[in-house]
Amino acid sequence: MEFFNPHLYDLANPELWVAIGLIAFLVIVAAVGAPKLIGGQLDAKAAKIQGELDEAARLRAEAEALLAQIRKEKVEAEAQAADMLKAAEADARRLEEEAMAKLEDSLARRQALAERRIAQAEAQASAEVKAAAADLAAKAAEAILTQRAASQKADPLLDGAIAQIGSRLN
Repeated sequence: MEFFNPHLYDLANPELWVAIGLIAFLVIVAAVGAPKLIGGQLDAKAAKIQGELDEAARLRAEAEALLAQIRKEKVEAEAQAADMLKAAEADARRLEEEAMAKLEDSLARRQALAERRIAQAEAQASAEVKAAAADLAAKAAEAILTQRAASQKADPLLDGAIAQIGSRLN
């Protein structure tokens, strides 16, 4: 043990003076309150780091909550988009069915109108043919009767009947 060595306590020994200087330095440091100052700074630094950790934890919790909310909104938006797509498809089918019904109705009306016009044209043509036939028959009858009457003597009743034939046949 070097502590009990008498040479250690010799004033010419530099190790003694280093030990005395170290002890004096430690006494001065302790007297000035350096351990409290260093401890206070370390505590302040620890409190600052703890505050930053708490802030980071709070920000992380907010970020996780925001992420959860965004995921929820994304799911809701996707569901809403799917619903909108289904509604649009249903509307398109309904509009297509309505358009087909309107087209079929329009075609049926046009066909009925065309059939009525054809029937009217047929009736008018038939009436014109009948009128032309009646006129022709009246003229032929008039010519025949005129010839007969010319060969025979004039009869006023026959002349009146001939004149009425054209108006009665129309």
